[in-house]
Amino acid sequence: MPNVLFICSLNESRSPTAETIYKGRLNTVVKSAGTEANARIHLSAKLVLWADVIFAMEKENKERLVERFPLETLEKDIIILNIADKYQLMAPELIDRIKETAGPYMDEYCG
Repeated sequence: MPNVLFICSLNESRSPTAETIYKGRLNTVVKSAGTEANARIHLSAKLVLWADVIFAMEKENKERLVERFPLETLEKDIIILNIADKYQLMAPELIDRIKETAGPYMDEYCG
């Protein structure tokens, strides 16, 4: 059962929306976190180690992740979705964008 982690900056809109979309998926465990100090749920080494695949909403999120957790991310698959921080939580446009970008990878990793 793959463990999937979605990350964004504050864990307020993008990554929690992705978590909500995919957390009911059979044989998959999904969590989300933010890379910033004031994130709703803070990214931790424990979460990074737990994840089999990590989806970063933007290039900057991946850079911050690798900078903060260089050893923990060495063997991790980290996919950048290129979803800008311009959406509200569960906005239909955000849901569509996440499904469009993450969907094929979710099918590949999670079946």
